[in-house]
Amino acid sequence: MATITQINQGLLHDQYEALYGKRYDTEAMDQRMVHLLLEHERLFGENDVSLFSTAGRSELGGNHTDHNLGCVLAATINLDTIAAASKREDSLVRLSSEGFPTVEVDITDLSIHPEEKNTTVALVRGIAGEFKKNNIPISGWNANTTSRVLKGSGLSSSAAIEVLCCTIFNHFFNQDKLSPVKMAQMSQYAENTYFGKPSGLLDQLGCAYGGIIGIDFKDTAEPRISPVDVNFQEYGYDLVIVDTHGNHADLTGEYAAVPSEMRQVATFFGKKQLREVAYPQFIENIPAIRKELQNDRAVLRAFHFFQDTQRVGLMLKALADKDIDSYLKLVNESGESSFCFLQNAYAISDAKEQAVPLALALSKGILNGRGACRVHGGGFGGTIQAYVPHDMLDKYRKAMDGMFSKGSATLIAIRTRSTCALCD
Repeated sequence: MATITQINQGLLHDQYEALYGKRYDTEAMDQRMVHLLLEHERLFGENDVSLFSTAGRSELGGNHTDHNLGCVLAATINLDTIAAASKREDSLVRLSSEGFPTVEVDITDLSIHPEEKNTTVALVRGIAGEFKKNNIPISGWNANTTSRVLKGSGLSSSAAIEVLCCTIFNHFFNQDKLSPVKMAQMSQYAENTYFGKPSGLLDQLGCAYGGIIGIDFKDTAEPRISPVDVNFQEYGYDLVIVDTHGNHADLTGEYAAVPSEMRQVATFFGKKQLREVAYPQFIENIPAIRKELQNDRAVLRAFHFFQDTQRVGLMLKALADKDIDSYLKLVNESGESSFCFLQNAYAISDAKEQAVPLALALSKGILNGRGACRVHGGGFGGTIQAYVPHDMLDKYRKAMDGMFSKGSATLIAIRTRSTCALCD
């Protein structure tokens, strides 16, 4: 562990590019780390600490396919949540996230508390429970965090916190033996079972793994991962996430209908998940599916599932072949499929508010056939993703900030490092 005065800046500096890409401000990153350490001493009276980092993630392809065992292309990004943590001698975990009250969990009690659902306490207790279930001895710790993972932007800020807590337990009490995949699965279990959110594994795996990966969820116990090494800036493009600041009213029903309607089509064939159905079989039976379900949207969402799952493989191949033009064409196709077939560009419960389609229309007008853009993440009231040529970046960001408010367009880069302890 390191004190504030003993922090190895050289060690941190050697890691910054793998964490934040080539565009980062060394002084600003050093200040983040020092501020975190000072805050840890103020909160907990400890100056002998370890530093940790877990990133947010961006979905590049395979929109809403993971929950029916499809394929996804994901990227770990340069916006991260960092923590300063120190071991305790008892069973208490105390977690202080910047801007929020400190939470305290006694991990001798690992039972599910219904009243804790949708709280950080539930996540910490659930992750600790997974360590116990895997016969990994654990104890308490103090940690404080600060985050640059934008909340409500489809970059998985909540999954980053989950994986970060898992990483602290893994480093302190298991010598970093657990793989990023295992930590993602443990975090997902905590979110599903203790927190009460029936999410897929995409968010946690994207935050934990590092780099760009294709993920095949056919076997969720052993997802098949295909890493690919690519830097979009080397091809002349910047990756930008635009937050449209859409209405964040409760859209649970809109989100829940997507996997549910896909599974309705699967049920027609006596299957639980759409991945278990053959695409030609689906095409052949569309008239009968329409007659039985009386839901054309479910049929269209199934179209999207089959085509976007297949598209992920094509995107991986294009990146491996260094064929950026084919890749960007597939990005646009994925976005069009999400808009037309998946139908998550806006919420039908509030059809007058269409900030995401507006952002896409404005992007297509500015890019004028160059680059690419698509709905990002969950959709409905959220964000879009754009690949912007270097020479158009300033114009693009000014236009998006002018439309949706200053700071709406965030430049991101690919992080190659997995979730990790930075230094002791």
